[in-house]
Amino acid sequence: MRVFTASFATETNTFSPVPTDRASFEAAFYAAPGQHPETPSLCSAVIPALRARAAADPALVVIEGTACWAEPGGLLRQDVFEAIRDQILDELRAALPVDAVVLGLHGAMVAQRTLDCEGDLLTRVRAIVGPDVVVAAELDPHSHLTPARVAAADILAAFLEFPHTDFEARAEHVVDLALRAARGEVRPVIATHDCRMMDIFPTSRQPMRDFVDRMEALQGRDGVLSVSLIHGFMAADVPDLGTQVLVVMDGDRAGGAALAERLGREVWGMRGQVKMETLDLAATLDVLRAGGRSGRPVVVADIWDNPGGGVAGDNTVLLRAMLEAGIGPFAVAALWDPQAAAIAHAAGPGAVIDMRIGGKTSVASGAPLDLRVEVRGLAAPGWQSFRGSRVTLGTAAVVRPVGTEADILLISNRTQTFEPDILTNLGVDPATKRAILVKSTNHFHAGFAPIAEQVIYCEIPGIYPSDMRVTPYRNLTRPVWPRVEDPFAVEPA
Repeated sequence: MRVFTASFATETNTFSPVPTDRASFEAAFYAAPGQHPETPSLCSAVIPALRARAAADPALVVIEGTACWAEPGGLLRQDVFEAIRDQILDELRAALPVDAVVLGLHGAMVAQRTLDCEGDLLTRVRAIVGPDVVVAAELDPHSHLTPARVAAADILAAFLEFPHTDFEARAEHVVDLALRAARGEVRPVIATHDCRMMDIFPTSRQPMRDFVDRMEALQGRDGVLSVSLIHGFMAADVPDLGTQVLVVMDGDRAGGAALAERLGREVWGMRGQVKMETLDLAATLDVLRAGGRSGRPVVVADIWDNPGGGVAGDNTVLLRAMLEAGIGPFAVAALWDPQAAAIAHAAGPGAVIDMRIGGKTSVASGAPLDLRVEVRGLAAPGWQSFRGSRVTLGTAAVVRPVGTEADILLISNRTQTFEPDILTNLGVDPATKRAILVKSTNHFHAGFAPIAEQVIYCEIPGIYPSDMRVTPYRNLTRPVWPRVEDPFAVEPA
C-alpha cells in the first residue's frame, strides 16, 4: 500500500493587521519532504504517525511531502498560498500511484483571494487521484467545514479537546481510518449538521467535558467511525463560519446525518452556557491583589490578545495595570516584540537599559511601556513545549523593570502560551510568582492549571473581533446565533 502525506496549515484572522507570508511559515515550522522531525507539530502529527506505521509494516510505503505551519495571523498572501499548494500537488503527482492521501490541515486558512484554502487544496487532490483513492485529513476544531471539503474527502476528523491535548491521538485516529478504508475494511461516508451558531467550547470544564466523552464513546459502535465538533473560528469573515457536527459512518450516510443532527441539537441547547467565565480589568485586578498568597500563582489569561487567534500579542493594557497596581512578583508569558527582544540581546545579560515595550501593532494594542529594565535571561532561539512538540519563540529575552519583581518575556516569533517551560527555559520559576499573565485563550490550561492557585480569564478589548453581534462580516450571509436569536427561523440570504 502506498500513502502520500503532507501538511499545510495556518489559522487566518481576516481582521488582523499582521499579514501572513512565506517567512511566517519558515519562522514557525517548515519541513521539506522527508525532513519532518520525529516529534509532531499541531497540524502535522499524521506524518510521524504514518512513519511509525510504515516502520512496523514493510507492506506500507509512505511518501512524505512538504509540511509547514504559520502562526495564526492575518490574510495569507495569495502567491504564497498558491506556491505551497502547487508544490504539495506536484509532490503528490510524483508519488502516484497511491492508495490513500492523508493530510494535516488546520481548516481556517484564508488567502487574499481564496476564502476556502483547504477546500481548494482537497478538491485539487481529488482531481489528481480520482474517485477511488482514499482522501483523509485531520483538522483543528477552530476551522470552517465547507461543502467543498466534504465533497472532496472520504474522512475528516478534528481534535476533540480544547485545549488541543489530543492532536497526536486524533492523528492516529485519522491514519487508522484511512488505512482501514484503503484496505477495503470500511466504507467511510461523511455527514454534517450546521448548528447555525458560534460559541467558545472549552473542554476543560463542563458541560463540554461530558459532551466530548460521549462523542468519543460513540466511535467504533453501530457503524460510527468518527465524530467531531467543528467549533468554528469567529475571527474569520467566511461564508461557512460557525459550529457544525461532523460524523463519518461506515457506509450509512442517512444514519450519520441523523446522529449529526441529534448531537447538533444538543450543542444548540448549550449555546451561551459553555464559555468560561470572564472578568473585566477592574475585577481581574481585585482577584490578583487578593490572590497568590498560597505559594502558588494566580494565572490570568489575556484571552483576546492571544496570538493563537491571529492577533499580535503585544497588548500592554493588563500589563500596565498590573505594574501600576503593584501586584507583587509576577511574570508575563509572553509579549511579542521582536525589536525589544533584539535590543535586549544586543545589551547582553545583566545590562540595565531604557526600553520601549509592546503596543506597536495598532492603537488597539495599547500604548507602549517606557521602562528602565534589567536584562535577566536570553535565548536564541527560545522554545516551549506543546504536548510532544516544540514551539519556537525565536529571539527571546526576559527583562525586569527596575524596582519590581515583574519578569516580562519578550519573543520575536509570535506564538501563544502553552506550557510553564516557556518561563523555566529562560530561568523564571513560576513558583516564585504571585501571578502569571499568559497570552492565550485556553491552550495554556492543561499546562498551567496544575501549578495555579486559580485560573482566571480577563477580557481586554483589542483588535480581535470578540463580539459576533457587532463584527462587520461581509461574507457571512447565513443566519448564525448570536447575530440572530433564532437562525432556524430565518432563511439564509
